[in-house]
Amino acid sequence: MPWSDQGGNGGDGPWGKPRGGGGGGGGNRGGGGGGGRGPRGPGGGGGGGGGQPPDIDELIRRGQERMKRFMPGLRGVRGVLLILLIGIGIWLATGFYRVQPDEQGVVLRFGEWTKTTQPGLNYHLPAPFESVFTPKVTRVNRIEVGYRTVADSRGNAFPRGVPSESLMLTGDENIIDVKFTVFWVIEDAGKFLFNLRSPERTVKDVAESAMREVIGKTNLQFALAEGRQPLAQATFELTQQIMNEYDAGILITQVEPQSIDPPEAVIASFRDVQAARADQERLKEEAERHKNTVVPEAQGRAAAILEKARTYRAQEVNGAIGQARRFVAVYNEYRLAKNVTKRRIYLETMEKLLSGMNKVIIGTGENGSGVVPYLPLPEIERRRTSDGLSRGAE
Repeated sequence: MPWSDQGGNGGDGPWGKPRGGGGGGGGNRGGGGGGGRGPRGPGGGGGGGGGQPPDIDELIRRGQERMKRFMPGLRGVRGVLLILLIGIGIWLATGFYRVQPDEQGVVLRFGEWTKTTQPGLNYHLPAPFESVFTPKVTRVNRIEVGYRTVADSRGNAFPRGVPSESLMLTGDENIIDVKFTVFWVIEDAGKFLFNLRSPERTVKDVAESAMREVIGKTNLQFALAEGRQPLAQATFELTQQIMNEYDAGILITQVEPQSIDPPEAVIASFRDVQAARADQERLKEEAERHKNTVVPEAQGRAAAILEKARTYRAQEVNGAIGQARRFVAVYNEYRLAKNVTKRRIYLETMEKLLSGMNKVIIGTGENGSGVVPYLPLPEIERRRTSDGLSRGAE
């Protein structure tokens, strides 16, 4: 394609059409004064083709001139190779992809699942060799069985029963109406995408089948009274077991029962029974709470009494042992020095007896008997304290 041709004198354009020629430089819009035909139509007269769309040839030519001006070395084989290398680099860079924290990357090589990548920056061979899917694996999906949540004209949501799904046969051959919700997440994105054709439909059918099996082994009274959580737990375990057998890459997180009731035709009669059973359960719970309050308190008081008795016993025994050891020690000292021991016992006894009394010391010596003068320090201290308190009160 002769990109170097420029329409100066009415030459042919790049598609073999004559450019707008004429005297004044002959642009591709038929300018100047020549009046030839450009690739978009006839040229104008004296002032250029006003109002016509831009000419692609002219845009390409200007782009080539700018590239030559900024990259003068891209000529010949070297330029082609450099452009080729740049293109290959850009193509290889398209293989980088990012997996978000709530996603898993499933890499396909020619449509075949080859590996699963974790969150972060990853790489796969660029198209058309490999491609990647990044499904959300932390989003909790919800499936309703036995009912559908619909909205009225005001936008208020309410459940609408689906009898074909909710009516089930119990173990004692009664019909019961069961509505429940299944919550699940994607555990393995690759298995989820390729091992099941319709994952949501499969989860719904498996959960409904599991609930029917569990209800079929349960009598009506148990299901209507205290069987809500046991039935939900059994359905949860059976559903997860079947999904594991399918190798579906799905993790069931919860089976939540919405309602377990008799059919609407007989529900009024069963409500009285349910109310009586509810009262029974309430009274049982109140009695259990009372027992849980009274018994621990009695046990605590008994434990406190026992602990106090143990402490008193240990105190008395240790005191007796200490007194016995002290008596033995004094006796041994008495055997070694009777006079000294007697004197010591006398002084210790008098110290205990006279420690809290007011004492007057009368001395006996060579100069005769008399009262020994002394400074009554304790009495002075008590008077000083009492005087300070009386001043503070004033």
